Amino acid sequence: MPHDPADFVGAWSLVDWRIEYADGNETRPFGHGAQGYIIYSADGTMTACIAKVRRDSFGIANARNASADQKAEAFDSYFHYAGPWRIENEEVVHAVTMSLNPDMAGTEQRRFAEFDGEGGLTLSAREALNNGGIRHHVLQWKR
Repeated sequence: MPHDPADFVGAWSLVDWRIEYADGNETRPFGHGAQGYIIYSADGTMTACIAKVRRDSFGIANARNASADQKAEAFDSYFHYAGPWRIENEEVVHAVTMSLNPDMAGTEQRRFAEFDGEGGLTLSAREALNNGGIRHHVLQWKR
């Protein structure tokens, strides 16, 4: 049964982001306690950002003057994309128009969506790996 788009509209805070592997292992890309928001607007625009709980500051006023190592660490500790969104059956589809990772712009990110009835939303997706395996991203959000 398709989801009602109205159920998505609003701001959601990240509870957990984990990646599950076929061998039973789990990882957390930004560690335990990662912070994030996903916002779905009624006009069909979304934005999502996730960051490690502790990020090193640059210690300078203009981030453009940071060292290459500082910029790399900032990139590696933060995730963001935005664009239009729509519902297709049990999936929410993010049509990425801008992203911290330039390769994501122009892609569609499909997420299986599940509401828990207690103000929680789980978005998940399976990702094919170069070695033929699959890993499962699970992102839990709350209002």
